[in-house]
Amino acid sequence: MSLLTLGGGCFWCLEAVFSHMIGVASVVSGYAGGDVDNPTYNAVCSGSTGHAEVIQIKYDEKVTSVTELLDVFWEVHDPTTLNRQGNDIGTQYRSVIYYADEAQHKEVLNSLEKAKKEFSSPIVTQIEPLDVFYEAEEYHQNYFKNNPNQGYCQVVIKPKVDKFKKVFKEKVLK
Repeated sequence: MSLLTLGGGCFWCLEAVFSHMIGVASVVSGYAGGDVDNPTYNAVCSGSTGHAEVIQIKYDEKVTSVTELLDVFWEVHDPTTLNRQGNDIGTQYRSVIYYADEAQHKEVLNSLEKAKKEFSSPIVTQIEPLDVFYEAEEYHQNYFKNNPNQGYCQVVIKPKVDKFKKVFKEKVLK
C-alpha cells in the first residue's frame, strides 16, 4: 500500500469522494504543512498553525495510481483559487499535494502539467514533500458517511461525490 496526502478545501469533501474510489483502502482526515505539533481543529481553523486540512489516502498501486488519484483531485475541487474552496476561506483550505518520495513527486509534476491544460486560470496548488501528518479528531473521520443529512453535507459534499460518480463511473466502488 502507498500513501498520498491531499488538501483541497474542507477535508470532509475529499474524504467523502476518495472513500468511494476503487483501489483506495482508507482515507483519513487530518492536518499537514504547519509548524505546530499535534494541532487541534480549532487551532487549525484559526489559521495560526500553518496547517492545511488534508486527507491521507492509502491506496493499492496494483489497482489505482497517483495519476488516477490526481485526475479525481483536479476534477472535484478548484485548484485555481488561493486559500479557498467555495465559502471555506483561509490558508487551512489551500489546494496542496504532499508527496511521499521523489518517484511520487515526478508523477505529481506530470499530473500538474496535464491539468494546466484543463483550466483557464493558473493552478495555485502547492506541491511539497510530506513532513508530518496529524490525524484529525475522531468526529471528523467518515464525516459524510456519518452525517449524510447535515446541511453542509447535502449542499457542499454530496454534489462533489455525485460529480465524482458521474465523471469517473469506472472508478466507483460498487
